[in-house]
Amino acid sequence: MATVNPGWAGVYPAALTHFTPDGELDYDSTAGHLDWLVEQGAHGLIVGGTSGEFVGLNMSEHQRLIEVAVEAVAGRVPLIVGSGRYTTAESVALTEHAQRTGADGALVVQPYFQRPNRQEVLRHYRTVGLVGMPLMVYNIPANSASDPVSVADLALLHAEGVAHAVKSTLPTVNQIHEIRSATDESFRVFYGGITSPLEGIAGGAHAWVSGLLNVIVPEALQLWDALAVSDLPRARAAWQPIQDVARLVAHFRGEASDLAVYRGILTLKGRHAGSSRAPLLDLTPEQLRRLEVAMAS
Repeated sequence: MATVNPGWAGVYPAALTHFTPDGELDYDSTAGHLDWLVEQGAHGLIVGGTSGEFVGLNMSEHQRLIEVAVEAVAGRVPLIVGSGRYTTAESVALTEHAQRTGADGALVVQPYFQRPNRQEVLRHYRTVGLVGMPLMVYNIPANSASDPVSVADLALLHAEGVAHAVKSTLPTVNQIHEIRSATDESFRVFYGGITSPLEGIAGGAHAWVSGLLNVIVPEALQLWDALAVSDLPRARAAWQPIQDVARLVAHFRGEASDLAVYRGILTLKGRHAGSSRAPLLDLTPEQLRRLEVAMAS
């Protein structure tokens, strides 16, 4: 039975995957970004998740991304790789590849789009779990168009030795302490949102994972460190600059993807940020100018 590294805790950026402007996957640039996130002090990394545009990768690209991530991280921090695909068979194959390559865990998204029922979802996770790799359930119903995996089902999958963690990307944070109450300390609970990391961590989340962390690792570390010693006034102060960045992202929502805004922020900070793959678009020059003005103010 697979066991989770007890070091799965802290600030885990959901890393961007870098593409060239013409849509080719830029492995070297991606590796450089992962190395920079580790050097910034991230406690661990998530690669090939939503912010990593896994839905835009074919199977061979997805496999190679995992290989590149393992090479770039080189064991310095825990590396959890997205290995969930729509079909159970591809999810199994990609998880097996991640295990052979040397990743520390597999992030497996809910089976998406076709709205599988509860028994189909449980069978999916049980089958992927047979690979024997530490498995994190990616609970993101807003993107998967499926019902969320319930707290009771998470506890069941954990009791069966199938699931060892959850990335909870739900609109509320009460699930964090509910999951903590329904499982034991070996089950790692990650808060996966952008709006309430302070509340999520204070409520018992072992870690915060978000695409926002591509641009605010030092600030997130200040929040984490304050909450680790239950210093709520310091945590509230640390949250303010993070909230300002989150508001920037929300300001562009509807006209640009969150990923485009993250890339824009990195670009304005002098970092190479790569591009997204179509249908996603990068910020226009006008949008980038607006972002620069907003960041300055």
